[in-house]
Amino acid sequence: MAFDPNAAAPPDAGVFGLPHGPADALVVLIPVPFDATTSYRKGAADAPAAILEASKQVDLFDLETGRPYEVGIAMVGPDGDLARWNAEARDLAQKILDVGGELGGDPVLEAALARVNEISARVDERVYQGARRWLEAGKIVGVVGGDHAIPFGTIRAHAERWPGLGVLHFDAHADLRDAYEGFARSHASIMHNVLAELPEVQRLVQLGVRDLCEQEYAAIEGSGGRVRSFFDVDLARARRDGEPFSKLAARIAEALPERVYVSFDIDALDPALCPHTGTPVPGGLSFHEASAVLEAVVRSGRTIVGFDLNEVAPGDGDDDWDANVGARVLYKLVGWTLVSQGRSRPRRA
Repeated sequence: MAFDPNAAAPPDAGVFGLPHGPADALVVLIPVPFDATTSYRKGAADAPAAILEASKQVDLFDLETGRPYEVGIAMVGPDGDLARWNAEARDLAQKILDVGGELGGDPVLEAALARVNEISARVDERVYQGARRWLEAGKIVGVVGGDHAIPFGTIRAHAERWPGLGVLHFDAHADLRDAYEGFARSHASIMHNVLAELPEVQRLVQLGVRDLCEQEYAAIEGSGGRVRSFFDVDLARARRDGEPFSKLAARIAEALPERVYVSFDIDALDPALCPHTGTPVPGGLSFHEASAVLEAVVRSGRTIVGFDLNEVAPGDGDDDWDANVGARVLYKLVGWTLVSQGRSRPRRA
């Protein structure tokens, strides 16, 4: 039977209700169900499965990005190692979190911390190898987390392929802490690790940031322009003063190099859109503002080469709102990536 993009998704369909597998899809999504270092509320490890299910309710014709589904979009099957590593690391990490990262020379706690760091490094390598393999096969690669620690491997793979890469970082937090609570690969340290370990990343451009420590602010100010942060309070002030968001979005896009990787922490959005995320913060972007920034990147002539989506945490029971929003953000990430590469065409406004 021929695929009908206007029909309801069959129960056994893939992501977004599509019939593709990774081999015949242009866009390959790698699920990473790992949230061991989340320091406030866990649950993001459940996001890949929840987003997969919620995505089947997304209508495939998009008024902004056209028909992204036509190129084929597929999610790789679950990796059992990642689920096992997450279970072990979560139990060990909780011992560290319970004492606020203050180990006090306790050999049991020190061993637990070392093991969590070892597992996190394994996750980085597994994600890197998977992303690199699919990139070499000519695919567009996206990663679906999981907490925001997990995209380091895919950012590494993209930066190696496109030296001089810019990272567009949507987040309520700066994520520039060094080994937060002792975790070397913490969700709060992802961009610190990118800057420290990936010299191929030319610039980090952040937006939505509204919760950061003074050390992180000093790191931004002392980066010599390698980090450009469009703080949420400054964007809000500009909007109050009457500056159109389209101009703000264009300014953000102009801060980026020619090739762009998008790292999207869902808590960049207004927490009404992601109430169960691990570390929600008042303020943030609307859904349409986030999409407008991606559109501005495309309109500026820059190319989006890859992306990740993280920190979506499904609610309890029948509450699928977070996964619903996450699936739609994911479709926008796919769609704008394809438009930037000339592989999908938006409708004429």
